[in-house]
Amino acid sequence: MTDRGTEYCGRADKHDYQLFLAINDIDHTKTKVKSPQTNGICERFHKTILQEFYQVAFRKKLYDSIGALQTDLDEWLHNYNHQRTHQGKMCCGRTPFQTMIEGKQIWKEKFVN
Repeated sequence: MTDRGTEYCGRADKHDYQLFLAINDIDHTKTKVKSPQTNGICERFHKTILQEFYQVAFRKKLYDSIGALQTDLDEWLHNYNHQRTHQGKMCCGRTPFQTMIEGKQIWKEKFVN
């Protein structure tokens, strides 16, 4: 899910991000116009990644390549999604990955069986 900023939106044949999504058969969900509660979720994640990853990483290490930064970011994201429990309405003390797996199972039981 992204907001409707120009860095994410445009025609698939003219916009790198849209082209990437189209090639990989990924649906692009955008926040509704004037929907601060939805955009707030994205904005909160941006703040978290800035404070907990980028600000810390750039104090600890001088990166000599984008690849090295990406490796550290991938590790942080894995921890964020698979090891760190989250509070709130959806996760309720579970990791986001646990929440997704349990949600898929509940959906399957409700709609497939």
